[in-house]
This record gives sequence, C-alpha cells and structure tokens, in this order.
Amino acid sequence: MTRIAALPKVELHLHIEGTLEPELVFELARENGIDLPYRDAEELRARYAFDDLQSFLEIYYENLVVLRGRRDFARLAHAYATRAHAAGVVHAEVFFDPQAHTVRGVTLTEVVDGLMDGFERAHAELGITTGLIACFLRDRPVAEALSTLDELLAVDAPIIGVGLDSAEVGNPASRFTEVFDRASRAGLRLVAHAGEEGGPDSILQALDDLAVERVDHGIRSVDDPRLMSRLADERTPLTICPLSNVHLNAVADIASHPLPELIEAGLHVTINSDDPAYFGGYVDQNYAAIVDAFDLDDQTVARLAHNSVDASFLDTSRQQEIHARIDEWLSPPSGGRPAD
Repeated sequence: MTRIAALPKVELHLHIEGTLEPELVFELARENGIDLPYRDAEELRARYAFDDLQSFLEIYYENLVVLRGRRDFARLAHAYATRAHAAGVVHAEVFFDPQAHTVRGVTLTEVVDGLMDGFERAHAELGITTGLIACFLRDRPVAEALSTLDELLAVDAPIIGVGLDSAEVGNPASRFTEVFDRASRAGLRLVAHAGEEGGPDSILQALDDLAVERVDHGIRSVDDPRLMSRLADERTPLTICPLSNVHLNAVADIASHPLPELIEAGLHVTINSDDPAYFGGYVDQNYAAIVDAFDLDDQTVARLAHNSVDASFLDTSRQQEIHARIDEWLSPPSGGRPAD
C-alpha cells in the first residue's frame, strides 16, 4: 500500500459531497445545531450497505443537511484534499452538485467560495491542485439546470467544466442537450455520468447528444463491441471507480469487474474513487484493490496513472510535470524503489 500511495495520481471522478465522512457529519451537525437520526458515526456508517444507486443517493442527500455555510464547505474540501494528498493525488478535478444545496436555501456563492477556500488552503499547505466541475442533477428539471448554469456564469464561478450525475436510469442524458450546448459555448469542458446502471445507449447519448470529452463510469460499454471499438479509436477517457461499482452492485465483486477487458481492448481507462466516504475506499485503495484482484504489474499501474493525466483538463506543462513524476515512480533514478 505504501508503494501505491507513493504513485503520483490525478483523480477525475470524485464527488466532494461523497467525501463527507460520518465523523465530519457529526461535527458539523453539533456546530450547526442539527439533530441527526443516528446515535453516532458508527451507527451512520453501518447504514452504508446499498442495494443500488438510488438507495445510496437517499442517504447521500440526507447527510447534506449539515452543510450550511461557507465554512462547512471549506472544511469538507480541505479534509478531502488532505486525505487525497496522502493517497498520492497531485491534482483532482472535483465534482460538486450546486442544486443539492441551492434547493436547501444555501447560496451558490457560499458553496463555491467555501470549496475554493478549502482547496486554496490545501494547495498552500500540500501543493495539491484542483479544478471544480459543476454537475447537474439528471433527476431534476432541465429548466433548473439551465437556471443553475446561468447563475454559475453570472457570478463568474471558478469552474472548469460541467457534468451530469445522480440517478441514471429513467433520466436520459439527451434531455440536457441545451444545457451542455450553452456550457460549451461558454468555454466550459463537458463530462457526464453514463454506463454505470444504464446500458450502452446511455453512453452513446452522452457522446452524441452532449458531446462529452470524458465518460464518467462507462463500464457498460463492454455490452456493445462496436461502442468499445469507437471508444478505443477516439481515445475517449472512462473515469472508472471500481470499489463504487462493487458497493452499488453494478458488479458482483472486484474479481467480476470488466476492467481487464476494457484495458485489453485499448480503452482509455482511469482509476478514481467516486464517493469514498460511502464506498470504503479513496483512490489509493481503489488502485490497491485492482492490483490485488488482477495481479497488475507496475507498468500497467503506471499506464493507468498516465491515462488520468492525459485525460485531465490540465495545461500541457503541468501534465508533463506529472508524467515525469510517474515515470520516476516506475523507474527511480537512484536510491532504489519505494518500499512496498
């Protein structure tokens, strides 16, 4: 695990709300005078056994009640960045859900300014860099997503892109074409969740109707060989989250995960953690799980790390810097390899 943690990583699929650890839930609840329906953090964590995506989303949204103001979001962001730094993350492109907070009466500026406070502090302390991606909730009205985008642009929110998340089944990406067109015209990068619970058609909608540059999850592409060939030919990154897929029963266990098939087919696979407070694993633990399950060698692990750098929205010079650090991890110039 020590060697995996030492690998420089870029994380591309991480919901900041999904890093809200039970202990922080209770700390913020006490500070904000909120009564929770659980005795303690242990009882809350015991509820993190999910049947599917919807059962996870229910408790995920319930816990957000403790995030009330700018300081709360700053603590959340700083806590994630600190844990991510320990996992070897040098850059993260972080999702947040504006609508999940504005519908509760929290202003957009409190959310964004708080997250930036936490990440800027982490950058000063640890050197980790971050970019914010605002995700629209696909199970809420399109008009609300459009209004949220307009507000993000009006306040000049420091976001690098937009995404689409929440319940995939029954909420087709094609409904959000106008939202993504408008975001693209504003110069924002485009990503979307697809192919986690939904099938290949969900991925095709994200590619063809939303014109996304990355597909978040995308594991169901294995059900369509032609789609797999297209993804490989176009080098479309997939931001895969192995432990999340297991905990939400998208796959039975790590050994059943289609990751080896995707790698073998030449797809641009990246490894990420999704909602680590709920799924029992930050990005280093996701890497460790696939290394153990599939007996991956260092060259394959390094290639996955390089894939994340190439799939990021970083500028070329920063990408080159991180690539060099990964190469050094793979073949240290002197002093031997890091300890296992």
